[in-house]
Amino acid sequence: MTKDIPSILYADDNRFDIDLFLLALDELKLEYQVDVVRDGQEALDFLFYEGAYTHRTRKNPTAIMLDIKMPKLNGIEVLKLICSEDELQNIPIIMVTSSEMEKDIKVCYDLGANAYIVKPIDFDEFIKMVEGLSRFCTYLNQNS
Repeated sequence: MTKDIPSILYADDNRFDIDLFLLALDELKLEYQVDVVRDGQEALDFLFYEGAYTHRTRKNPTAIMLDIKMPKLNGIEVLKLICSEDELQNIPIIMVTSSEMEKDIKVCYDLGANAYIVKPIDFDEFIKMVEGLSRFCTYLNQNS
């Protein structure tokens, strides 16, 4: 019997932040299938099996991590579209962004985000954030 590895859709256009996230997972020895997309439209294509993702396996990610400031469609626009789709509504969505603006935080929670985290700059803090996100996603998925 094969082990079902949880999957994360990570949407961020900043290569440095993507690399930090993947390094933190490795450092913590957390086993996740991470699918990286670099803009909001690519995130939607992935979730709706369109464009380059037409033939991907029909399985929703365990969690979605969205940056707010991305090209084509920003994370808030993507969040709104995800939360309006019945088949995607139960996927935990974590906004992981550099924006500390109160209006961004409020709109994300109002639209249905499960968490809003400001990206730490320090690597040790980044590792703690990823470890906390892993526990959070595990808890949310057990209670969905």
